[in-house]
Amino acid sequence: MDLLVVLVVAVLVVVAVTSVAPRVGVAAPLLLVLVGIGVSFLPFVPPIEVEPELVLGVILPPLLYSSAANMPAMDFRRDLRTISVFSVLLVAASALVVGVVLHALLPDIGLATAVAVGAVVSPTDAVATSIVRKAGVSPRIVTVLEGESLLNDASALVLLRSAVVATAATVSVVEVAGDFVLAVVIAVAVGWVVGRVQLAVRARLALPQANVAISLVAPFVAYLPAEHLEASGLVAAVTAGLVTGHGGARYLRAEDRASQRAVWRTLELLLESAVFLLMGLEVSGLVLDVREAHGSELLALGLGALTAAVVVAVRAVFVTASVWGLARRSRRIPELRDVLARAEHRLAHGPDRPGVPAPEAERRRRLLRRRVRRKRADIDYFTAEAFGPREGVVLVWAGMRGAVTLAAAQSLPSGTPQRSLLVLVAFVVAAGTLLVQGGTLPWVVRRLGLTDRPGDDGAERAALTAELRQAALRRLDDGPRRRDGTPFPNAVVEGARRELATIDAAGTDDEDASTRADLQHLLLVLLDAQRDELLRLRDLGTYSSKALDQALVRVDAAQIGVQMRAAEDG
Repeated sequence: MDLLVVLVVAVLVVVAVTSVAPRVGVAAPLLLVLVGIGVSFLPFVPPIEVEPELVLGVILPPLLYSSAANMPAMDFRRDLRTISVFSVLLVAASALVVGVVLHALLPDIGLATAVAVGAVVSPTDAVATSIVRKAGVSPRIVTVLEGESLLNDASALVLLRSAVVATAATVSVVEVAGDFVLAVVIAVAVGWVVGRVQLAVRARLALPQANVAISLVAPFVAYLPAEHLEASGLVAAVTAGLVTGHGGARYLRAEDRASQRAVWRTLELLLESAVFLLMGLEVSGLVLDVREAHGSELLALGLGALTAAVVVAVRAVFVTASVWGLARRSRRIPELRDVLARAEHRLAHGPDRPGVPAPEAERRRRLLRRRVRRKRADIDYFTAEAFGPREGVVLVWAGMRGAVTLAAAQSLPSGTPQRSLLVLVAFVVAAGTLLVQGGTLPWVVRRLGLTDRPGDDGAERAALTAELRQAALRRLDDGPRRRDGTPFPNAVVEGARRELATIDAAGTDDEDASTRADLQHLLLVLLDAQRDELLRLRDLGTYSSKALDQALVRVDAAQIGVQMRAAEDG
C-alpha cells in the first residue's frame, strides 16, 4: 500500500511540474530535479538509494527504444560518422583525461579506479536531450545529440567494466577494444532480430491493444538476451527501436501506429520524469554517506565542478575538430555536384554496357539513378543544415549528463576506494551539467541567433502534397479493381478524383450504400499508394524528415477516418 501511495503521489507531482514548467519558463526536467532535491532533505524522508539496475535495466531500455524509434533513420544515416566519433572516441578521451586528473588529485584511488569514474561521467544522457529538443535548435543538431546519447552508453559501460577489472588485473587496450566491438556487434544483431521479428508479429495482430502490448515488451526482449550474452543491452534496445521506426509505416496499420503514439507519449512522460525525480531524491543519502566518511561534502563539490569542467573542455576540443572537418568536406560540394551531374547525363544518354540484356540494363540504370538522387539529396541537406561555430557551441553546451552517470557510479564495487566520495562527484557532474547547461541552453541558443528558423516550409509541404496527389492519380490510371477483381464504376473513379484534394469525406450521404462502399474502398487504395510514395521519398531523402512525418500523420488520419466511416455504414 505504501508503494502504491508513493507511485500515485509521484505521478501527481510529475503532472503538476510538467504543467507549471511552461508557465515559469523552466524546462520540466530541471524543476523535477530541484523538487527531488528538496523532498530528499525533508526530515521525514529517509535516505533513498536507487538500485542501478532499476535505471539501467528497467527505465532506460524503453526510453532509448522510443527515442530510436522516433529518430529519422535518414538523418541518422547522414550523420553516422559524426555520431560515431562522439559516441566512441569522445567517450574514451573523456574517460582517460578525467582519470588522469582525478588520479593526480586523489592518488590513493589508483589510476584504474579514476578511469572508471571518467567512464561514468563521459556519456551524455539520452533523456536529458529532451531539453535540447525544446530549445528550438536545428533538427540536425538534435539528431547528432540524440544519436550520440543513444550509442555512447555502450562505450562508457564497456570502459567502466574494463577499468573495474583493471583494478585487480592487467587489461590491455586491445582487450578493451575487442570487448567493445564484440559487445556492439552482438547487441546490434540481437536488436535487429528483435526489431524484425516484432514487426512481423505485430503485422499479423488484428487487435490494436495487443499490437501496442508487443511494442511495450520489445525493448526488454532485446535488452535481456544481449545482457545475458555480455553485450550492451541498451544498444540492442536502440537497434530494435531503429528497425521498428524505419519499418513501422511499411508493416503496421495506421490505427496501430496511432494507438502506439498515444501510449508511448504517456509512457515517455512518466519514465523521463521519474528519471529526473529519482536523481534529486538520492541527494540527501549521497551527502550523508560523504559526511560520514569525510566529514564534509565540499571536497566532492569541488571535484565534481572540476570534473564537469574537464568533460566540457574535452568535448569542446572534439566538437571543434568535427566542425572543422565538416567545413573542410563541404568545400568539395561544388565538385561533387559536378560529378553527380555528369553521372546523371551518362545514365540518361550513355550507351548500355555490351552483352547486358535490356531488362537488366534498365534495372541497373534505375538503381544508379536512385543512388545519384539520394546523394544529391544528402548534399542539399548538408548545405542547408551546415554546422558552423554557432552550432558547435550548442553541441558543446548541450552535452549534459544525467541518470546514466549516477546509475553507473552506483554500480562501482563496494570495495572501491572512497566510493561514497566518487559517487557524489558523479552526481555533482550529472546534476551540475543538467542544471547549469540545461538551464542556460535556451538563453545560449537565443544569443547565438539559432532560434530564428522558419517553422513549416509551405513550399516544401505544397511540393510534397503535389507528389502524393500524383501518386494517387497514377494509381487511378492503372485501373484499380475491387476485391472481387472487377473494375470500379466510372462514377466511383471520378468521385475519388474529386476527393483527392482532401481525402476525408469518404462518400456523401446522397450516394447509395454500394457506391459509398466502393468509394471508401478506392480511397483506401489511393491512400496506400500515397503511403508507398512517402516511403519511396523517405528512402531518397529529397524532403525533410519533418515534412515526411507530418505527411504520414495526415495520410494515417485520413485512412482512419475512411475506415471509421466505413464501419459506421457497416
